Amino acid sequence: MISFKIEKPDQGMKDVLIDKINNLNKPKGSLGTLEELALQIGLVQQTLKPMLSHPCHLLLGADHGIEREHVSVSPREVTWQQMINFTRGGGGVNMFCRQHGFKLIEVDLGVDYDLSAYPSILNRKIAKGTRNFLYEAAMTESEMEKALEIGAALVDQCKEEGCNIICLGEMGIGNTSPSSIWMSLFGNLDLKVCVGAGAGLDNPGIMHKYEVLKASVENFKQQCPAFDAREIIRWFGGYEMVAAIGAMCRAAEQKMLILVDGFIMSACMLAASRLYPEILNYAIFGHVGDESGHKMMLQLMNAKPLLALGLRLGEGTGALCAYPIVQSAVRMINEMNSWETGGVTKYF
Repeated sequence: MISFKIEKPDQGMKDVLIDKINNLNKPKGSLGTLEELALQIGLVQQTLKPMLSHPCHLLLGADHGIEREHVSVSPREVTWQQMINFTRGGGGVNMFCRQHGFKLIEVDLGVDYDLSAYPSILNRKIAKGTRNFLYEAAMTESEMEKALEIGAALVDQCKEEGCNIICLGEMGIGNTSPSSIWMSLFGNLDLKVCVGAGAGLDNPGIMHKYEVLKASVENFKQQCPAFDAREIIRWFGGYEMVAAIGAMCRAAEQKMLILVDGFIMSACMLAASRLYPEILNYAIFGHVGDESGHKMMLQLMNAKPLLALGLRLGEGTGALCAYPIVQSAVRMINEMNSWETGGVTKYF
């Protein structure tokens, strides 16, 4: 069974990092979140001169058995259609990757379609979608293990190319449903507050989705009365979501920064943090989205999102939009003069 060694960054240089940030030629604390980010990145990289190199974006695609219960307004075929669209550069994720210099790596973990005619999509297909978790576990133990290993291997590939900051996105119709259940079970929250519109359900649609997910959780608890975090992940997760957990865990193990996107990727980080709490030291949360419950989910991790733009596209787009803020934090600590080098009187 794959495991990860994720440690809290050494705090030995925390004071000297804070001193450097405080003595840049600005009032103490006046650059707010940028100062917090610079401290976090400096600790992760264990340097007073952090840098961002070869940013990579993993776009993970898979289908979900629970989609058969009409819990999404979008039809199943949208998953494979969008995956193909991304190969042509026509998606939101393509635009933002181009804008911010990310290498886009598109991966088929379990799309219910033959994508072999598109060689730019890495074929890591485990099955043509998960099972319907209303009735049974979404995946077997071996399938979960395989998804975790694939995610970890993708990060290893990026690391070998010089990457030290990884971003993750997803494409999978129906994946707000497992995310809502993970939020409820990992956060000990009423499921009703965790269920939202997804891609655009109306109120009756949301209520139907809630009833399906409620029945799914009840069935799970009957069949698995003594469950743990791994069993929750296995029973409800999508292949793309579990691969994302594996990627996040490997990135933290490799002392890399992790840009976290919206509701689904935040659910993956929440799940990962229930396995390895120290992983949150490596996470930078890109934004708080419009999906019902996302703000509450972020609060479960004491996360401070960088943006609030009303986004709910997925694909990793919100995290990509936040990347320039991370760049600004790194530029701040590296390029601003201190009071002394700037020849400015320290006036506070």
